[in-house]
Amino acid sequence: MVVIRRAQGLLVAASLFLAPGGATAQGNCTVVDVDFTPAANSQNPSAPQIVAWIEDTSGNYLDTIYITQLTGTFGIGNRPGRFDFNSGPNWPYGRRPTVFPVWSHRHGLSWDEVVFQNADESNLSHPFNNSSREAHFCRPLMPTEEAWDAVTCASQAYTDKGVLKPGGNKSFYPPRNDVARATPDDPSVDMYDVLNPFDAVSQATPPAGTPATISWPVPETLPFGDYVLFVEVSREFDMNASYNETVFAPPDGIPWAEYGLPYRGQPSVVYKMPFALNAASTTALVSDYLGYGDPDGVDGNVRAPDDTITTNVPGSGAARLQLVSRDNSTYRVRLVSKPQVDFDPPAGPGALQLVTSTSRDATIGFVAPGDDGTVGKVTKYEIRMLAGQDMTAETFETGTLVTTPVVPVIAGTPQSFRLDGLLPETDYSVGIRAFDDCRNTGEVSVLSFTTAPRDVGDVDACFIATAAYGSVMASDVELLRHFRDSLLRKTVLGELAVETYYTFGPAVSGVVGESDLLRATAREVLRPIVRRVRGFQL
Repeated sequence: MVVIRRAQGLLVAASLFLAPGGATAQGNCTVVDVDFTPAANSQNPSAPQIVAWIEDTSGNYLDTIYITQLTGTFGIGNRPGRFDFNSGPNWPYGRRPTVFPVWSHRHGLSWDEVVFQNADESNLSHPFNNSSREAHFCRPLMPTEEAWDAVTCASQAYTDKGVLKPGGNKSFYPPRNDVARATPDDPSVDMYDVLNPFDAVSQATPPAGTPATISWPVPETLPFGDYVLFVEVSREFDMNASYNETVFAPPDGIPWAEYGLPYRGQPSVVYKMPFALNAASTTALVSDYLGYGDPDGVDGNVRAPDDTITTNVPGSGAARLQLVSRDNSTYRVRLVSKPQVDFDPPAGPGALQLVTSTSRDATIGFVAPGDDGTVGKVTKYEIRMLAGQDMTAETFETGTLVTTPVVPVIAGTPQSFRLDGLLPETDYSVGIRAFDDCRNTGEVSVLSFTTAPRDVGDVDACFIATAAYGSVMASDVELLRHFRDSLLRKTVLGELAVETYYTFGPAVSGVVGESDLLRATAREVLRPIVRRVRGFQL
């Protein structure tokens, strides 16, 4: 079972919650658990996106209790690039207003739209001086590339993190909050983290076929009464006869149109579940979907179910959540509200240690704490990381949130988690703390370590050129790649030169890519070569 991070309060109108029955004594709380299982689809391996939120019976939005991290952390709803860009594994560009149209129009928040720094919203390739090192997304891929099926990054990517555009279009989605501004980035990137309120509620999508539980401690100010849970689920590439690449064609006549595939299939589907909060345990179930969201993401209306939405294919349409039989009940979403009494906080995670470390990742081990000191099982963990400075209990909150899911186990059991996207030969400090059902907080345990020196590995073609220009699709990089493939490899000496370059290129490009000065120098070195290649091809 995957236990999912709960929301920080976005509850509206504090006066709304001052009715009798809302306050509870210290150590007493009500916990709402929401169970569901993402369904697998053999024809579509893309992960579903899921959001869950609470409203009162009058339709007033109260709180978001869970959102998958692609939207909540990595900002796919509000990022640069046109919304009908193709998509692919870890696709970096193209805002997706269609991911949660119902939720996004109900939460009452809006942000300035994020656009490319050079305002060219129809181009996947962007200038080197607008592109910084990417810690999450890959560069755009063509379906014929090996990395497509492997769902991995073919090489280190550099992307334009965009710029907030005051006075422009408004977005109902927050920007990504996982980036620290680098030299090529616009100063408004510093605001992304501040503007995004869904950090604590954001979590990775549970694996297909794995039961998941959202655990939400009800705020003490929320009175007993009747409420409504909504769950909205979307999925890229979920095609059928009504929603497919013919009905929603990809953009035509734009640069790099051969990259990626059309993604706009069936729209989001919504489940609605009324439930009660009171002094006793209550259960609510739902199997049928309420309706579906706007296919273009323009409004937040729920369309009534109709025959355009697939209902009989696991993982598709209204069956994106698995139909579960449990305790003599059948459901796609189940909610259980139960009172808790818990005065004792969890202990701090014990025996933190560096299990393995490379130049790009690390595995951290620890011993699970208990729900009450060293007894029982905690509800969840919060993990944060700082680079280049030591973490303490006081600075824990300033660290970058690590979204790798770590499922709690019985106290005393060894556990581990992996950190990806690290830099070589860099000092890191990682802190972890535990929470119980009543949101009692344990002590922060900290581990500091240094990643290994950079290793020599395979990097996608034109290593140094790509590192210098910041994008494998930059026009000069593409020119050099074409020269390599069409001419150099057709001669013995040319093939020898290519193999020599592939031997030494990765290590050199790693150094170049991490330094603005070296990138500029490399471009100057490459400039006469590019001129010669252009002349040769003419």
